[in-house]
Amino acid sequence: MYLPWQNTSGDREQVAGYSDMAINSYRDLHVWQKSMALAKQIYQLCRSLPSEEKFGLASQMQRCSVSIPSNIAEGNKRSSAKDYAQFLRIASGSAAELETQLLLAKDLYHISVDEHMRVLIEIQKMLEVLIKRLLKPVT
Repeated sequence: MYLPWQNTSGDREQVAGYSDMAINSYRDLHVWQKSMALAKQIYQLCRSLPSEEKFGLASQMQRCSVSIPSNIAEGNKRSSAKDYAQFLRIASGSAAELETQLLLAKDLYHISVDEHMRVLIEIQKMLEVLIKRLLKPVT
């Protein structure tokens, strides 16, 4: 199957700002790398929440943060651009959930989430660009 980041020989090429590198795996995608780093940061942040949040807000934030790179990876292994885009939309939805939970944690526990929010917004923008590129008609 031809995907927008593949040339006719099947090698992956430029997608969402990845002009100087071959994309051979979801691990090569900057959006996956950034979302993996964010998930690790969220786990660290959750350690600072009160212990009564272990099975509440902290658990939900951890699940959402893991869902973002997981859906990017799973979608990348799907057989069509349409399927891949759907998994990227799910990742984007998880990012929106995480954004809401970060704002709630900030309001409830007065913790700084500005850097997490900056990275999360960047990830959301990257996902949107990738979705648009996947669904762009081939000319």
